[in-house]
Amino acid sequence: MTLLTCQHEAEIRRLLQLGHWPQSCTADLRTHAETCRACGDLVLLTQAFQGARAVSIRNSEERQAELGSSLPAPGVLWWRAQLRRRNAAVKQIQRPILGAQIFAFALTLLVAAGLLVSQARHGVQWLAWLESLPQAQAFHWEVLWSSASALKTSASLGYLVPGAVLLALVSGVVAYLATEKQ
Repeated sequence: MTLLTCQHEAEIRRLLQLGHWPQSCTADLRTHAETCRACGDLVLLTQAFQGARAVSIRNSEERQAELGSSLPAPGVLWWRAQLRRRNAAVKQIQRPILGAQIFAFALTLLVAAGLLVSQARHGVQWLAWLESLPQAQAFHWEVLWSSASALKTSASLGYLVPGAVLLALVSGVVAYLATEKQ
């Protein structure tokens, strides 16, 4: 590469960019491009790149013709990619949340069953109407709640409710930490 530029280089560059080389140039300019190394290299490289670009465009058009349809707009492709990414994130987040909901439902059922057993053992008045039924004479709660009769400790609501609340809080923290790691 030389530091000095040729005086005809700008004119040859303009003709090459417009696509008018060598048809609309003078014979002197063509002769100069053949003898001047800088101008000859400029012509050679520019024509090689323009030929490669033309071949690439032609191949791209043929490929699109083979596919039968043109590609969607880039904005549509970006929107679809963002939608897929968001749906994948929602799906990944929903798995532990569903597990936590199932655990909380099972825990609620367990606490409700424990509360019913506790209240039935201690003879709360809201179950007194069962005794007034005609079949209540032959119906024994101890048979139905054999596990309740096996428990001889007096589990009161003062211990049962705070224990259930503490268990729910701990399970919520565990579910939160499990989702944070993923």
